[in-house]
Amino acid sequence: MSDWMMLTLVGADRPGIVSRVTRALCGVGCNLGEASMLRLGGNFTIMMMVATEQPESALRAALAPVADELGLRLHIDTVNGELHQHLLPNVQVRVSGADRTGIVADVTEALAAEGFHILELESDVAGDSASPLYIMNIQGHSERPVEVLVEALAGLDARGVSVDVAAIDLMIG
Repeated sequence: MSDWMMLTLVGADRPGIVSRVTRALCGVGCNLGEASMLRLGGNFTIMMMVATEQPESALRAALAPVADELGLRLHIDTVNGELHQHLLPNVQVRVSGADRTGIVADVTEALAAEGFHILELESDVAGDSASPLYIMNIQGHSERPVEVLVEALAGLDARGVSVDVAAIDLMIG
């Protein structure tokens, strides 16, 4: 397998999406690499790296009928397949506050200023429409001590955002 493609499919959530997409990929001899598949607000999204010797047109032809039938939007990009070369997360940042515009930008801007590398970010809006609560969990890698990140985020509490920063204990070996 020589080329890697990044596939992105998005559509209304329903049973069978993963099985139909992966069966179509298997049918054209694709090897799956890393993947992220999740439900967001009633929608389902798939991002996956696929190794193949087939041209993009063959991949698109195999997936188009499945995407059309399931109402999925398909996007394909050629990417580098640098598997097994990941930074490991060593810091977790948990955020919560009344939902408002700018929470993600405020938190990630402060972290970026300290060289924090975001590896995974998940968020949710809880509560109800009268008092929505924004919840975010970030895992990342930092060369800076946790105390430096805590200090960088300290001003957010004045804006109604609670932030907890903790080291992740990696038990590898």
